[in-house]
This record gives sequence, structure tokens and C-alpha cells, in this order.
Amino acid sequence: MEGPGQEAYEEGMRRSLDPEGYEDPGLKSSHLSLGEMSTVSVTDVDLEAAGSRRLLSQPDSHEGYVELHELVLDNAKDLCWMEAGHWLRLEEDFQESGDWSQPHLSFLTYHSLLEIRRALSKGAILLNTEANSLPAVVHILLDQLIYEGQMKPQDRDDVMRTLLLRHSHPTEDESVWTMPPALVQRSGTGRADVERPPLREQRPVEMSRMAGKEQSGVPKPQLLETIPEDAEATLVLVGCAAFLEQPVLAFVRLKDAVTLDGVLDVSIPVRFLAVVLGPDTPHISYHEIGRAIGTMMSERVFRRDAYLAEGRQELLRAVEDFLDASIVLPPSEAPSEPLLRALVPLQRELLRRRYQPLERLHIGDFLKDLGTAGSPAIRCARWDPLLGHGVPSWAPAVSPGKDEATAEDDDPLRRTGRPFGGLVRDIRRRYPKYLSDIKDALNPQCLAAVIFIYFAALSPAITFGGLLGEKTKGMMGVSELLISTCVQCVLFSLLSAQPLLVVGFSGPLLVFEEAFYSFCSSNGLEYIVGRVWIGFWLILLVLVVVACEGSFLVRYLSRYTQEIFSFLISLIFIFETFSKLVTIFKQHPLKREYNVQAEVQPGVPEPNTALLSLVLMAGTFFLAYFLRVFKNSSFLPGKVRRLIGDFGVPISIFIMALADFFINDTYTQKLSVPKGLQVTNATARGWFIHPMGDTTPFPIWMMFASVIPALLVFILIFLETQITTLIVSKPERKLVKGTGFHLDLLLIVAMGGLAALFGMPWLSATTVRTITHANALTIMSKTSAPGGKAQILEVKEQRISGLLVAVLIGVSILMEPILKYIPLAVLFGIFLYMGVTSLFGIQLFDRILLLLKPPKYHPDEPYVTRVKTWRMHLFTFTQIVFLVVLWVVKSTPASLALPFVLILTVPLRRFLLPRIFRDIELKCLDADDAVVTFDEAEGTDVYNEVQMPS
Repeated sequence: MEGPGQEAYEEGMRRSLDPEGYEDPGLKSSHLSLGEMSTVSVTDVDLEAAGSRRLLSQPDSHEGYVELHELVLDNAKDLCWMEAGHWLRLEEDFQESGDWSQPHLSFLTYHSLLEIRRALSKGAILLNTEANSLPAVVHILLDQLIYEGQMKPQDRDDVMRTLLLRHSHPTEDESVWTMPPALVQRSGTGRADVERPPLREQRPVEMSRMAGKEQSGVPKPQLLETIPEDAEATLVLVGCAAFLEQPVLAFVRLKDAVTLDGVLDVSIPVRFLAVVLGPDTPHISYHEIGRAIGTMMSERVFRRDAYLAEGRQELLRAVEDFLDASIVLPPSEAPSEPLLRALVPLQRELLRRRYQPLERLHIGDFLKDLGTAGSPAIRCARWDPLLGHGVPSWAPAVSPGKDEATAEDDDPLRRTGRPFGGLVRDIRRRYPKYLSDIKDALNPQCLAAVIFIYFAALSPAITFGGLLGEKTKGMMGVSELLISTCVQCVLFSLLSAQPLLVVGFSGPLLVFEEAFYSFCSSNGLEYIVGRVWIGFWLILLVLVVVACEGSFLVRYLSRYTQEIFSFLISLIFIFETFSKLVTIFKQHPLKREYNVQAEVQPGVPEPNTALLSLVLMAGTFFLAYFLRVFKNSSFLPGKVRRLIGDFGVPISIFIMALADFFINDTYTQKLSVPKGLQVTNATARGWFIHPMGDTTPFPIWMMFASVIPALLVFILIFLETQITTLIVSKPERKLVKGTGFHLDLLLIVAMGGLAALFGMPWLSATTVRTITHANALTIMSKTSAPGGKAQILEVKEQRISGLLVAVLIGVSILMEPILKYIPLAVLFGIFLYMGVTSLFGIQLFDRILLLLKPPKYHPDEPYVTRVKTWRMHLFTFTQIVFLVVLWVVKSTPASLALPFVLILTVPLRRFLLPRIFRDIELKCLDADDAVVTFDEAEGTDVYNEVQMPS
């Protein structure tokens, strides 16, 4: 039946909109299904310009906040809209107990999703609506509903009054649980509203209740503290109206987001409005339909599609894509938790497929559609599925005249085919940003990073310096290492392509120094002069490699090689610690009686020295390890425990050195530190090393033979520096100024070669310290969605923090009055700590432990679930065999050849293992799946991202 004013209203709308192909749909009887509305409607009417089909003026997407409001009767029996829940990536519902639930995943009914799919195909869709208030939006919306024949003109005023009712938010006394749902009646029929108790029976269907008893209610947090600044809201209104003959769904996207006073619980602009009204029926739960809309609008891919949609078909495709990525549980017996856990891999695969097209969304296609491919002002969203949020990562604007494809292909490891071509590209890529490298340092975060990284770099410098003095009998020690670190870090900070790299001494270089010192001692060669010739050859080697753009070889270093090397170094750290402790027990054995002298005499055992050394070593190790674990625990506020954990190593050294200081009656060997700028052993060498020999002429044959140890040192520096650069340059870190493998390698190796002339150690990029430096300069959003990860705002890529840290380390050479009180046993504890913690990020170590566990206790990892257990153990066995070979080489006079033997794992992995294992098995067992760590979770930190030792 058509109402008496239907013809006149339709004629007025026809004159104002003049749509093509308009037909009088009439009003059909309702079958009480949202999808079964009027079959003919005018779709995609752009009220700004009829028939317009252009892209949005602002096609960017924002973080989404959604509120669901339901129509209820308040305590005074007046109609009002009451907030039933909200979404910020995850859902929060107001519970019957009178408080807010914890953020949880939304569990939806499949029927509600189907109803939305059917309704969007027939409902009113308004895109780019120009309105600046809720009444204006409602006025335009009702005109459209009547125009499409989905509502009678005589019902316009009643629906408008309903949509403009006041909005309330739940309290302990008033909520959707204490207020009955309302059923709106047509005005003039007596009562304008009646209570609707039958649907109260449906309230337990709310899927949030299925989250389990773990969803204990907690007070509602301050929403503004968790909502990003650029967020835009979606308002979902659902309710029952008895005078409507069929359900009505309307979806509105405003051209510009508008702040609606008195509507939302937080003052943020609204971009989307979804309205679902219809007659009371037991077959439709409007509450569940509203929850389904809220969940879809909180999902970042669907929300992006809603922002970019130009018409109904795009929205329908977005709903279909959402359904394709959803999982439906059949109505079987309640599954156990292990059975539900089996859905996680399937969900990950569905998400991977859903996000994969977003990774291929290029700026060029979008600009081409606009016909403005050369414009620098237009940017397109580039989405990163590895981030746990929905905010787009913006590509830099394309400079006028620059070929965009060239920018996309600017791979720093791509060979140019010209001598030093990669080096030239590194300089051209990075040096034009030199001024911004200075300006970006004017930030308080950089000052905080300087203080933190200073201690993070000073502790290993002192530790390795003390151990280096022990290994080389004082030929190099703390003085040389601190000065070398200072000078090389200053030059690297000023000249490098990636100033976030922290240059320092590392475990592999210490192993080489010990092996080369033993070789020189056994052959009657001057160790310190031999290092000079190694330095000359290092400079020549790096020039050849950089000229040939050899940095591309880092692509062939798989996790297989990295883990073998890292595991070997960790074992050496641990072995050397206990070896030194055993030496102390041999020099100072436990006896009943001691011949105690007034002064400590060499070779004379001292009482309690061995036991105190054991206590200091173990105490330092356990204290440093405890503070590392404490950092990721749940005690104290996050900032406090992270501060304590980050400074765990210097705190441990200070506490145990202080304990030793107050024990006056027991002797312990202390760190040997010269006063001022003196060398560690002034009687054996000076600050300049004569290449032809200090005391005796250096053999000519050894000058040429030094190319072999030089090649081995180069391999170590190449491995650590290039792999560290790869890790810090991962796309997830959002570095924008680029990097330079060739330039950085040239600087580090050349500086090390020249440092040998002055008897100072060569250095390399250190992985853990570099990652820590990058994390300290990463600015994360202060607010994020509940349950989600904080998003990266920017990284302060600058040169000043590294420069200041280098200067502070150089000044530390004047701390001799303090450093001389540090016992060597304390440094052994730090050495043990570095060895043990380095094992945690190594998959090889995890697989070795699996050899001792029954299969039912194996973790749910791809290398376990997708590879047969015996074949996984076979892969582990090949690595163990190579570890044994490397350990044997290390323990023989041929220990200098250790890096060369290690490199043999590369052809082994590339040519032999593919003949034994299938490709899918190697992808699971040898994949670089280390997750970038910014805000550590319990039990994980930056060591879990590192396969290389530091």
C-alpha cells in the first residue's frame, strides 16, 4: 500500500535529484529480513553532485573507533540511546555486573553477517555526504530512505525524532542491562514506546559472553588516553520501531568527519553512521547485527575499503572479503582448548592472504588513476601487515621529475656493474640528508638515548678490554679499546651512511686476537707488529671488495650459517668463563693452611680468593640475568622496570664491585687500567707501532703471509657489520633515510686497518648494541588500541647521539681511579651472561633442546609442525657436526682458520642440503623469522631478534 503523500514526495525528489533510470518501487510487504527490502533503488547517490564518480578528496584511512548505541527506555520511561559497547580494534562491552569488560576478540553470529551482506545490497548507501551536525545527517538520510521507497513519508517525523533522541553512556546504575529495550510506536497511537521484554531473553546471545570467565570486568579506562590523535569514529544505531513494515539499513559516509556534541563518549569526529531499524521479530537480533557492523568497521582492511569505496559494489566486495577471511565454527560439541588452538595457523594464513594485496598497493597505480603521476603532493597509503594496527605507513612524496620506478628499485645491495658504483650510490643516497641528520638530533629522546647507549657500550668495552689484556699479556687492554672505540665511533658517526650502527669490539674478534697472539708467540713473531701488516692487507681487501660491490654476498648468508657461528661464540664465552675460574682455583687452591704474606706474592696461594671469585662471578651473572628477566616481568610500572633492566649490566658490575670493595681481607685480581692516556703495557710498546718491527726485524715472508689472517679478520667484520645493517634496515623499523652497505664497510675496515698502526683493536658493528640504539631512538605512539601494539611515529635518524656516546667513552679513560677496583671475576660473570643470553635468540639451541623432549611437548612452530620430527633432528644434527668441526679447529694450532672453515657452511647450505631436504622443509628450518622487537613482551627482548653474537 502506498501512502497518500507518496506520489507528491517522489515527484519532489525526482525534480531535485533527477536520477537516471528512476522507477517507482512501491512499498512491498516485509518478510522480516534485512536483505529482503525494496528490490529497485537508486544506488550511490552523491549528494554533492548527482552522478559523480570521483575518488574521495581525502582517500586516506584513519584508526577507527566504533560505538554501538541501542534504543532503550530509561528509568523515567523515556526513550534514549544507550551505549552498549565500543571497539578500538578489540571489543569492550558493558557487563551485567556493572563494569566494562576487558578488550576481547569479537565473536559474531554467521546469520548477522549474512543479514548485513543482504541488507547492503538493497539498503541506502550515502557516500561523501556534506553535513556538519547529526540533524543535518538525519535529514539527508531520511530523504534518501523515502526516495528509495524503504520508508513511508508519513513515518519521517517519527523516525527523525527517534534518531535525534538523547544519547547516554552506561553507569553502574544505568545500562543496557538495567534498562529494557524499547519498541517505538507511531505517534498518535497512545503510547510512543513500550517495553520489549521478549528480546531481553536474547541478550545472552551476545557473543562477548562467549569469551569465557577470564573476561573479568574491569573499570572502563580513559578512552582518550588509548585513542590515536587522528582517529575517526563510526556511530552504529540499532533499535525496534513497530510502525516500520520492514527492516531498514542505512550506511552514511560523511565527506568530512564531524564532531557530534553529546553523542559519543569521547570527543572525536564521526566519519561513518550506520542505522538499523525494523519491526520486532524473534528471527532478527538487531543487537547482534549492530555488533557485526561495529566489528567490521573496527577491522582495518574493511575500514580502508569503506573509506575508498565509490559505490555499493565496492562495499559489497569488502563484506565478501571480510567473510572470506572469517572462520565459522559448526554447531558441534563444545571443542576443547587444544582443538581451538588448531585454528590459529588457519587464521594466520587467512590474514596473510587478506593483507597480501595491501602489500602490493603501489603509489604509481593510484596516481595513474588520478592522472597526476608526476605530482609530488599526492601520496597513497602503503599498508604493512606486520604492524598490529590499522594506520597506514605513508610513502614519501615523489619529487618532481624523479622516476618513481627508480626510487622503488633503489636496493642498496643491487650491483651497478661499475667500479665503486655501490659506494657512489651510498654517498648520493645519504649525504644529501646530512643537514637533517643534525637537525633531527634536537630532540629530548636523543639525549635520553645518549645516556642509555653510553652505559650499554661502556660495559662491554670494559669487559672485553679486561679480557683482551688477559689474552694478549697486556699488549692491548682497556686503554687501547676505549680510545679506539672513541676515535672510530666519532669518525663513523660523522661519515657513515647508517649512523645508527654502534661500532665496538665483539666476541668473534676477541677469539681471533687470542688465536693470533698464540700463533705469534709460538713462532717467535711480534704480535703487535703482525697486526700492523694485517691492517695494511685489510685496507687493500676492503678496497677490492667495495670496488667489486661485494656487499651483495651478504644475501647468501642464511640463518644456517649465522646460527652455527653464534652458537660457537656463545659456547666459547661460556667455556672461557669457567676456564678462567678453574685457573683461579688452581692458583689459589682450597687448603687447610695458607702461608699468608703481608703483601700478595705471585705464585703464593691466597685464602678464600677462589671462593670469593666464584661468588663474584656467579653473583654478577645471576644479578644481570635477573634484571633482564625483571625488565619483562609484571612488577612495577613499565618505564621503571625497563629502566632497571636496560641498565642491568652496569648495575650488576657496580653492586658486585662494591661488595668486593668492602671485603678487605680477601685478595681478588683487579682490572688493569693505566693512568691517563698511557698504553696498558708501557714497557713492551708505545702508541705508534713501527711496521718493520719494534725490537727485532719483522720477517718479510710474514708481511706477505699476513694476507691470510687479514682475510679471516675481514670475514668476521664483514659478517657482523653487514648482517647488523640488514637487521636494523628491516622495513618494519620504518627508517626513511636509507643505508649504505658499501660505505659503512669501507669505513669500519679502513679505520681498523689504520688503528693497527697505533696498536689499537679493530672494531665491527655490534648487533645487540645497534638494535638497542635504534629502539632508543624510535618514537612510538603514546596511545594505541587496547590489546594492540604501539605504532611507530618516527625514528630519529641522526648522527649526534653516536657522536656524543663516542666522546663520553673516550672521556671514560680518565676513570682509572674507579675502574681499577673492578675484579676480573666480575667481568667473567658478564662474559658468562653474554654467552648464555646469546643462546636465547638461536633456533638451533631450541632444536637441540627438542632432542630431549617427547614430540607431544614440542612447540607450535613451523619448523616443528610442517617438518617431520626425524628430519628436523637430521637438520639439527648437520649443524651440530659442523659445530664440532669448528670447535676442533678452534682448539688446535690452526685456530686462525676458524672464519674460513665457517664460510664453508655457505656452499654446504646452498648446494648439499637442498639434495637432502625438500624446499618447504628448508624454508621452515632456515627462514629468517625473527620478529622485530620494540616493546618487549614477557620472556622476549632484542636478543630474540639477533642470530649474531655481540
